[in-house]
Formats: sequence, structure tokens, C-alpha cells
Amino acid sequence: MAFKPDQELQKFLDEDLGNGDITSKLLEKRKITAKIITKQETVVAGVNFVKQIFSLKKCRATIIKKNGAKIKPNQVILEIRGDASDVLSCERTALNLLSRMCGIATKTNQLNAIIKKTNSKTKLLATRKTAPGLRYFDKIAVEIGGGERHRMTLNDMIMFKDNHLAVENSIHILIGKAMKTKQKIEIEVENQKDAILAATLGVNIIMLDNFTPHQITNTIKKLDELKLRKKVKIEASGRINEKNISNYAKTGVDMISVGEITHSPQGIDVSLEIN
Repeated sequence: MAFKPDQELQKFLDEDLGNGDITSKLLEKRKITAKIITKQETVVAGVNFVKQIFSLKKCRATIIKKNGAKIKPNQVILEIRGDASDVLSCERTALNLLSRMCGIATKTNQLNAIIKKTNSKTKLLATRKTAPGLRYFDKIAVEIGGGERHRMTLNDMIMFKDNHLAVENSIHILIGKAMKTKQKIEIEVENQKDAILAATLGVNIIMLDNFTPHQITNTIKKLDELKLRKKVKIEASGRINEKNISNYAKTGVDMISVGEITHSPQGIDVSLEIN
């Protein structure tokens, strides 16, 4: 079933409205103008979705700062005009989504900048560690911040993780089955021996899970010696953060995936102010 952002945004708004905004309905019926500003430095993300949220209540939102813009505190991101009760009914839903998406884009941008200073070829990836219902928006924010989505859904590519191996108990059998599908194959491994085996069996991507930078360097060196390195992409994952990501980039991996970008984002402080 195709994902429809418009329908999801309506669900977000309905979740907050319940049976109606009984507070805002008490206000005098008149048109107002308002602005959404940031209280922090941020990479802007999600303004198109915020505009859509306000349009659901027939309010007009004008985007002042586009997705990807890097802005200072107290700058205006959007301007809104509409009936007072309608603007205020949309306020929290719009700010919540904007805050989260800006936070994700900003963190992604920070991590990506660290990587690029060390290794311009290494890509920063998001993971599927997202809040249910928010993955599409989280992944869009990652892209705006300079990262890449990796898998959006389970059908994007075959990816064997530790629990798949626990069920089948054979890398040979799993990869053999996967090869018949003609799909891209990634496998998570926990030691150099399995990484070499996976490369020998012809997978496309090997995720080195919870490897130290030193272990990754040694594994890549071994794959080079066996003339297997050029045949696979190498991804580093597990316990990677702002403090150590540079060390992982130095290893020469093709990709670094960081779960905290989306599983625990720090929202940006944004607010709506009536003119």
C-alpha cells in the first residue's frame, strides 16, 4: 500500500483535535497573522508539511525559509494567515513535526560534516529505528540534513541480521536463498571471519556490527588481501556517535549508520507568535 503523506498529516491533526478544539472555539471569529520562529540555530526541515497542516484548516502558510536552509535563532521560518481558531488548532501539530524534523536534519548535518572532514566518500545513513508513524518524515529530514535513507521499508532490499541467522543458523543457506531472488543483499556480521565468508558468497553490502575502528581497519585490510574489497560495500554500525564517528570514517568504510539520529532526536525549539 502506497504511503500518502497528506493522509498521515490529517491523522496527526485529528489526533490532537479529538472532537474539536473547545478552547479556540471560544475566541472571537477574526482573521489573524502569525509567524513561526526558531529559538535555536537549525537546519530547516519539514516546512512543506507544516504548510499542508495549516491548509487542512484553510489557513494560508507562506514559507520564508526553505528546507535545507541554515538559520540563526529568532529568524522567521513561516508566516501564517487564517481564522484565529483554525490557526491555533493547528499550532501544536505543526510545531511538533517541525521541531522533530529540524532536530533530525540539524543532527544529521552535524554528523555528516564531521565525516566529510575525514573521508568525503563515506555516506551517513539513517536506520529503521524511528517512532511508528513518523518514519517517512524522519527519513525526509535525514536527507535534508545531508544523509541517506538506507531502507525505508523491509521490501527495499534483503538484509540479514542476527535474529535471521539465529533462526536459520547458516549464512550459506540464507545467502543461497537470497541469491535466487536477484535482490540486493546486505548481511550483518559480528566478526571478521563471517565478513570474509559473506564477501566470498557474493553479498552486496556487509554491515560490521559493533566493530571497533581498529577491527574494521583490519577486516578491510584482510578483504583487500583476498581481493574481495572491491566487490562489496562496507557499512559500520553500532555505538557510533558524534564523539567517535570521525574514527569510523578514517577506516575507509563506504557507509556509517547511526540510529540515534532518528530514535532519540533532540527537537529544535520553535514557536508560533501572533503578530
